[in-house]
Amino acid sequence: MGNSAVAAGGSTGTDGGEPDGARGAGRGRRRPFWKELPILIGVALVLALVIKTFFVQAFSIPSESMQNTLQPGDRVLVDKLTPWFGSQPERGEVVVFHDPDDWLKDEPTASPNAVQKALSFIGILPSADEHDLIKRVIGVAGDTVECKGTGPVRVNGKPLVEPYVQPGNTPCTANLEFKVTVPKGSMWVMGDHRQNSADSRYHQQDKHHGFVPVDEAVGRAFVVAWPVTRWATLPVSGTFDRAGVNTTAALAPGALSLAGAAPALLWRRRRRATARDV
Repeated sequence: MGNSAVAAGGSTGTDGGEPDGARGAGRGRRRPFWKELPILIGVALVLALVIKTFFVQAFSIPSESMQNTLQPGDRVLVDKLTPWFGSQPERGEVVVFHDPDDWLKDEPTASPNAVQKALSFIGILPSADEHDLIKRVIGVAGDTVECKGTGPVRVNGKPLVEPYVQPGNTPCTANLEFKVTVPKGSMWVMGDHRQNSADSRYHQQDKHHGFVPVDEAVGRAFVVAWPVTRWATLPVSGTFDRAGVNTTAALAPGALSLAGAAPALLWRRRRRATARDV
């Protein structure tokens, strides 16, 4: 009888404290949601900042220089992860890069308020940094890029077929002929709206002679995420294969890095599983 009573009512303990059952019930109570909400918001903000810093960042398109591929007001997502694995911008990619030689000095600058700056910093809003540009990579280190008359653009002597160029535009501008060889660690960029893009062609007298240092690249824009009616991926045109792009070599650094990382990730997961079993 005594044992049954203890089992049903719970032990009172030897120190006169509350019964074990009461302590167990207290431990089982959940905090009110309003107390957990600040923690959840804090975690979400930290995750957003980490994602923006190391993985993917949103950028807003401010001008018409990439029409018809991108329209003013479009939001694109930029891959910032693959550069960590040694990948560099390749021909045909649409890339975001920091202003290399004050290309935007004559452009009006936005004046976001404190809240917009904060939300942009953590990645909830697209970047409001007016010192970033977005163009298409036409040539990389060692390439010879040439424009004569109205085009086509030639890379290493081979003409490009450029379906992404704004309808009504010519691939080259008749009064802006050039022939350049891209130095090591640089890229030559042009906008898809050829007659409305102050790109590498217009900055050949600058410190970098129109070339953009690869180190200034933020990442590749891979999708139009907003507005939803304009959702689209941003693939590399096949014309760049004919211009001599070795896509296998371009993917190799990232692929090798991922392959090297896979065993370590599997080892960590197995170790964690073993720890849980113990």
